[in-house]
Amino acid sequence: MGLCLTLFIADWEHLGTVPVEDRIRALDEEYRKGETADIGRARPPAHGAGWCAEYDFRSTTGAFGPHARAGDAWDDMRLLVDASVREPMDALLAGLVWDEDPADDPAPSGGGGFFPPAVDRWHPSVLVVCPPGALPGKVRAWARVESRLGELREAFEAECAGWAGRPDTFEDFTALLREWGDMTMEAARRGWGLVGLP
Repeated sequence: MGLCLTLFIADWEHLGTVPVEDRIRALDEEYRKGETADIGRARPPAHGAGWCAEYDFRSTTGAFGPHARAGDAWDDMRLLVDASVREPMDALLAGLVWDEDPADDPAPSGGGGFFPPAVDRWHPSVLVVCPPGALPGKVRAWARVESRLGELREAFEAECAGWAGRPDTFEDFTALLREWGDMTMEAARRGWGLVGLP
C-alpha cells in the first residue's frame, strides 16, 4: 500500500497561532471530525471549522500515486510542449506535483519551517506545502493554460502513453490537472494556503 494524500486548503493566519509541532495534528484532527462529507469539493469538515477545508479529488482514490505519476509525466513531456504552455504549466505544478529540481521541493523542510520537517525521506511530515503568497501566481498560470490543455496530448502520447508509472490516459492526466487548477483558485479566493498530509 502506498502513500495517501489528504489535501487541505487552510488559513495560514490561524495555523500560525498553533505551535509548529502541533499544526499537522490540528489539521489531522479536523479531518477526522469531518470524514463524512461529499467527494470532490473543497469543504469544511462536517462540524464547521472555519479555518480549513479538505479537498477530495474526484479522479483519485485518495492515493498520492496518481499525483506523483502526473508529476513524472509532466517531467517527461514538458520539453516537447511549446514554451507558451510549458512555462505556465511549470508555474502551476511547481511545488504541488512537480519540481524542475527536486531540491526545490518545499515539503521536506515543512514549507521552510511552517510545518515540522520530514524525519527522513521515507517518513514525510507533509507531501505538499503551498503558502498563500504563492497561489496568485498559480492562479494566473492556470488561467493561461486551462484552455490549452488539449495541446499537451501529442507530447503525452509520445512520452507517457502505455508506460507504467504514468497516468493511464491523457484524460486522466488532464482531469487531475483541472482539479489542481480548481483547488488553487479556491484556496487563493479564500486567501489560504495548501497543505497535503500523508
